[in-house]
Amino acid sequence: MDVCLLRCLLFVALTTWTLGDDGQVTFVSELSSKPAQKLSKYSWYGSVRLQRFHIPEETAIARWLFSVTKGHSFHCGQHNVTIHIRWGAPPVINPLGLVFPNSTLWSPCLSLTLPVTSHSSTTFNLSDPASGDWYVAAHLPEDDGRIEQKGFPSCSYFFQPQLSIRRAVDTPILQQGTFLQQTAAPDRPARLKLYVPEFASSLTISVADCSPGEGAVSGNCSLVLRLGSSSLQQGPVTVNCSGIGCSATLSNPPWDTWLRLVVESSQDNRTVTFSIISNYTVGCKPKSVGLKADDDISKLRGNSSYTNSTSAGNSSLSTDTVAFNNESASVLTPLLASACVWSVPVLYEEVDVLSLRFTPVNGPNVSVTNTHPTLLTYPVHTQATGGTLNLQLTLNTSNVILGNSSRVVACLSQWAPILNLNHSQPCRTDMFGGYGVHVNASVPKAVIRLPFPPSTTWYLTLQLTCNSSDCGNTSVVYVVPEVFVSACVEDCGTYGECRLLRSYSYLYSACVCKAGWSGWGCTDGSAAQSYSHQLTAALLLTLSNLFFLPAIVVAIKRCYITEASVYLFTMFSSTFYHACDQPGVAVLCIMDYDTLQYCDFLGSVCSIWVTILCMARIRDTFKYTLFMLGTLLIAMSMQLDRKGLWNLVGPVLCALLIMVTAWVYRGVRRRHCYPPSWQRWAFYLIPGATCALIGVFLFAFAETEDNYYYIHSLWHILVACCVVFLLPPKERDREVLGWSRGWNWSWRPRVCGYTLCQNGKDELYTVT
Repeated sequence: MDVCLLRCLLFVALTTWTLGDDGQVTFVSELSSKPAQKLSKYSWYGSVRLQRFHIPEETAIARWLFSVTKGHSFHCGQHNVTIHIRWGAPPVINPLGLVFPNSTLWSPCLSLTLPVTSHSSTTFNLSDPASGDWYVAAHLPEDDGRIEQKGFPSCSYFFQPQLSIRRAVDTPILQQGTFLQQTAAPDRPARLKLYVPEFASSLTISVADCSPGEGAVSGNCSLVLRLGSSSLQQGPVTVNCSGIGCSATLSNPPWDTWLRLVVESSQDNRTVTFSIISNYTVGCKPKSVGLKADDDISKLRGNSSYTNSTSAGNSSLSTDTVAFNNESASVLTPLLASACVWSVPVLYEEVDVLSLRFTPVNGPNVSVTNTHPTLLTYPVHTQATGGTLNLQLTLNTSNVILGNSSRVVACLSQWAPILNLNHSQPCRTDMFGGYGVHVNASVPKAVIRLPFPPSTTWYLTLQLTCNSSDCGNTSVVYVVPEVFVSACVEDCGTYGECRLLRSYSYLYSACVCKAGWSGWGCTDGSAAQSYSHQLTAALLLTLSNLFFLPAIVVAIKRCYITEASVYLFTMFSSTFYHACDQPGVAVLCIMDYDTLQYCDFLGSVCSIWVTILCMARIRDTFKYTLFMLGTLLIAMSMQLDRKGLWNLVGPVLCALLIMVTAWVYRGVRRRHCYPPSWQRWAFYLIPGATCALIGVFLFAFAETEDNYYYIHSLWHILVACCVVFLLPPKERDREVLGWSRGWNWSWRPRVCGYTLCQNGKDELYTVT
């Protein structure tokens, strides 16, 4: 018994010493780092390197260290790396100042600029950061449009972010209606936290019995109250206190969350003692539905057919559903009269990756009155923050006609709803802003799109408002709120493609535009290509492959049938690959794009391979063996890395090595330069090699996004002309169509140059 009592006294003493040490809390440090990633020049959101960090609760200070290192030692010039930081979702950026799609709302995030020479770093400190996921995005300046071939040395910059935090592990809890005595110093503020329940309409923090330290004027107690956290876009609410007490009232505080409170002393070298208390009020609660869940299950079963047959973007109304809501209006009216808010249950449905749909359980039509707000709740989890949150509000005017002075006001907010909607009340709270829209008889439809919505609970409040307090005979109207999460804004339109991107396990989406269109949803047509420009580009890239026809004719005439078939395959695959690869509407795809690209790359390298081996003039057995073996190895290499530099350099070097070896062998054996004719060198080999070198230079170093159609078409022409010049003349022992010596047009077999005689006479048989 004595031992137990001693233990209890020791525990109380330790607890009192830990929690009552002048309000001082214990801080612990946590570190996190992300691997270095290679930066890219910005052309679309896929060029951004995105990293995600998690900041836990009660974090007092967060410190990011951003490091950028240049990968090569040669001079690349000085570039500025832009870093964007945002809480709750990836940053929505617009470095090029492009036009966003209609009804798309976004707010700029914090951006930092880091000049880079060889190695640069910068830090960013944030006090009282909001808990949750923070996203860091980095990129180089705007892309200059130059096409860099994979494998060639280029300027590379690597970005690595690191995070260090200081987290309080024993923060005192400020209870509802209970005074808590604390002390605050200039270098040691008092840190508290309090819980705000759901449906809280206001929160009041009061400071009393403020006592400054010795030597200070009595009653002159200067304190600074910071309520909430910093998310860069919204900071904490700050209140300056003087005297012996003050209070701060926060309307529409965030629901169902822990709120941070920091009290600082503004007096130099003065420790202030004070008492603090919190009180919240619940102004409005929906009517309780009880514990019985059978009704909800029956509603889900009854609406399953509707949910499966209705798309998220469909705004058409079903007459049966409208009739059902009209019949149930008499049932909803007593319920609305007995409650201050009508809370509509919402069905949460995952349709696909980055695709969610929220459907009211009672049907698409939602009742809205002028006396009570209608509330719908939409939870957006972290997995959905990489998409676009869409709100489409449609007024049902089939049964009720609103006057010119009546309208339905809607407010989409996060953390807490706005339950007081009128003509003067803005769609915002003391801590965060919302997005307000309205519909009426003249404008029956409104749309809001929010790219990369923060991960929180979103609330939609609806209410019927009129110029006067009485709306006449129109007391209940019906609207169709369609809220859904899609990967991209309107699937990137006609001139864009929605792509899913991944940063480790986090998925997000972005639009890649074509034909000169740009912007977040590919709706900025300031630099768009006309149809004639698109058609000209398609014709240039496809018809330039017809220059392979002379190479095919020359190969057949010189009895190189295998080589001619390779050139024919290259011409066919390159023509239809570029017809399918067009960025605009002038597109023709006869098969899968990936298949056409693979065939084009394979045929191009194989054409060079067989041409150089044909110039080597080796025996047919070795030549065709190398043809087949090289093609198989090239096909394997293409499958591993289709755009790799060694897919072209490797076969070219091997073929040139074989050709040079064969030519040197013949030159040594004949004691004469091979090929022996100077005309062959002057009129064929040197022009062919010149065409090849010019083509390689243009292909590797001169192509840009603007001149791609012309330079790449010229590359096709130069390669085809190169084959015509470099293809060797017909071999002396090779006859027409490539039939080897020993066969002639009469199909009579020969042995050692002598014709086997065929006896045309009938053999006589003697019958005895």
